[in-house]
Amino acid sequence: MAKISPVSIKYMIHADFVAEGALEKPDVIGAIFGQTEGLLGNDLEMRELQKEGKIGRIEVDLERKNKKTTGIIRIPTALDQSETTLIAAAIETIERIGPCDSQIEVEKIEDVRGNKRDYIIERAKKLMQNIKGSTDSREISNEIKDASRMANVQEHGANKLPCGDLSGREIIVVEGRADVLNLMRNGVNNVIAMNGTKLPGEIKELGKEKEITLFVDGDRGGRLIAQNVVDNAEVKNIAIAPDGKEVEELTGKEIWSNLRKKVPANEFFSNKRPVKQTKESEEEKFELSEEEKSKLQEISLKNKGTGKAIILDSSLEEIKKVSSKRLGSSFRNLETNPSIVVVDGTVTGPMIQAAEDAKCRAIVAKNFATSDAKIKLLSL
Repeated sequence: MAKISPVSIKYMIHADFVAEGALEKPDVIGAIFGQTEGLLGNDLEMRELQKEGKIGRIEVDLERKNKKTTGIIRIPTALDQSETTLIAAAIETIERIGPCDSQIEVEKIEDVRGNKRDYIIERAKKLMQNIKGSTDSREISNEIKDASRMANVQEHGANKLPCGDLSGREIIVVEGRADVLNLMRNGVNNVIAMNGTKLPGEIKELGKEKEITLFVDGDRGGRLIAQNVVDNAEVKNIAIAPDGKEVEELTGKEIWSNLRKKVPANEFFSNKRPVKQTKESEEEKFELSEEEKSKLQEISLKNKGTGKAIILDSSLEEIKKVSSKRLGSSFRNLETNPSIVVVDGTVTGPMIQAAEDAKCRAIVAKNFATSDAKIKLLSL
């Protein structure tokens, strides 16, 4: 089995778990591989990813106390940001470890390179101060300019979103801090990061007073993020990195070239939909009013932490509330036609299929294990 090189690690997934019984480390690792199998398709099959060296050795620390086993799981990945978050969401769907009922919750996803990069910059500054003798002045100038740009990274709002200069009319929204640093390094300063795939409230507010250009990675995760952002914030234009590339790894020439190719948001989705439009999917397409979005946000907030799914009618009135795990069988024998489902937890492929079969128009949740759907997937 291939091993991931420590120098190639991009992210570290940190997760906590609790199980109702005694477990060993192999039980936990076996559950991770076994119960995520088939969730995300062949491209993100964890066994294959580990063979290819894209996922490293999974580390498990556990402790037994009062007939329960608790512990920490660490998964190193060399995947991009969106694929790593999908893996993290997938392991949260695990309900049993060995013979025991269990629950896994991702505590954080650490950008390993970000920590290294901060250390490198600070150490390089100190080393430069101690250089004796002659050196190339151009190299020193470029190094100082780079350090200056990175030092100018600010924080915006309660979520402390990494950003540059937001004083202008147009701002560029990217996924993470590494994207912000790369754009600023190449002279694009009007940039702010979402700090992940979930849309922060600060971006929604900026959309009301600024012209937002969304700049996403050139993969399916980037397109899914674009859809979620446009569903929940005012976005004027969308730019996308070349196929298979992340914004954080683009050269200066590529950054400016792809920003010049930005298109209006509605035009982007008419040409770039990851799922081919069919007659059935066109019929399911719909838009929500601001009042409806506000009501769904309120329902979702009240439902948070319950582990429940709420089935709503076309007036957003509750038809039925059930366990999220039993959503698939809960559409049977309903007296009113279901319209929207609000789910607390990660929405899996079978849950989406069941909602489609019941002719629902949308599912509202924080996390989706797949973006392959004919109905709308909303992250409010």
